[in-house]
Amino acid sequence: MNVSDVERAMRSVETVHTVISTIGGLPTDGQRADFLGNKNLIEAAVKAGAQRFILVSSIGTGNSAVALPKQALETLGPVLAEKEKAEQHLIASGLTYTIIRPGGLKSELATGNGVLTEDPSIAGSINRADVAQLVCRCLNSDRAHNKILSAVDRNMLFGQPEFVEFTLN
Repeated sequence: MNVSDVERAMRSVETVHTVISTIGGLPTDGQRADFLGNKNLIEAAVKAGAQRFILVSSIGTGNSAVALPKQALETLGPVLAEKEKAEQHLIASGLTYTIIRPGGLKSELATGNGVLTEDPSIAGSINRADVAQLVCRCLNSDRAHNKILSAVDRNMLFGQPEFVEFTLN
């Protein structure tokens, strides 16, 4: 949340190529890091000359609001609004971006069943370790440039919708 700390961290390395943000969580001193922390990180990345930025956001943000039931949207509304502002700030920043919107996060070992899709209507759960694997795969794929992708475990979908899996190769 502290701009000077973020900028100092960026200056501590010779070259900043890609920044990955998984910032989020409970408010600190009444402020959510979901927007402000990401905004500070995005702006520091631009200032440091970064090439890419990968933002882990959430299903239910932006056009993926259609994927969640009304009750979930009402409950998560404040955090989703902050994440949406962060996504829009990143898109407007001029950085090459990848936005990954995971479904409900679980703290389990990776299953290897994590998939990405451009379909904003898909919802489901995914283990954090699988999200991390998908982020790493996006690092090495030009196909992920300037994309917004939902991330779910193909065996933990809500309902059984058919969708097109986004391939990174």
